[in-house]
Amino acid sequence: MKLIVGLGNPGSEFKNTYHNLGFEVIDKLANKLGVSINKSKNNAMYTQAKFNDEILFLIKPLTYMNLSGQAVKYFANFYKVPPQNIIVICDDIDLPKGTARFRENGSGGTHNGLKNIVHELKSTDFRRVKIGAGYDHSIDLKDYVLGKIDEESRTLIEPSFDVAIEKILNEVKRKN
Repeated sequence: MKLIVGLGNPGSEFKNTYHNLGFEVIDKLANKLGVSINKSKNNAMYTQAKFNDEILFLIKPLTYMNLSGQAVKYFANFYKVPPQNIIVICDDIDLPKGTARFRENGSGGTHNGLKNIVHELKSTDFRRVKIGAGYDHSIDLKDYVLGKIDEESRTLIEPSFDVAIEKILNEVKRKN
């Protein structure tokens, strides 16, 4: 069993923002697996899917980015999933737009969602797929990650979703 968690913020005002790239990838993954994220439990939307004989829980925490770890901890504890079987998808301002990078583990860095997950799980051993959001340093960081993605940036970023999904599914295929 694996938990695949897309990070973002709930609400229409956050749609099409850099901080919601994790939500977008998890939605696209759900579509690829033929499921809808339509169940609600413990401040998260989720669904269950099967891929390569593995049970997957696709999760979108609704606690806002900075408290994402609460939902992750709940699902990990309830389903007894160790951190090594958790994959988190999030934006990364330090990666160029259009890139997707897989990491086995590591600190939360500057990402508040990842920092909260590390705090709640008391572990850095979960996997992560980071989607490059770039960063325009002339804009305040909060305004940038919560700002709307323009058409040119969207064209650069969207191909990285398929790369991210491929990395996730390859990780699921890999036996721990």
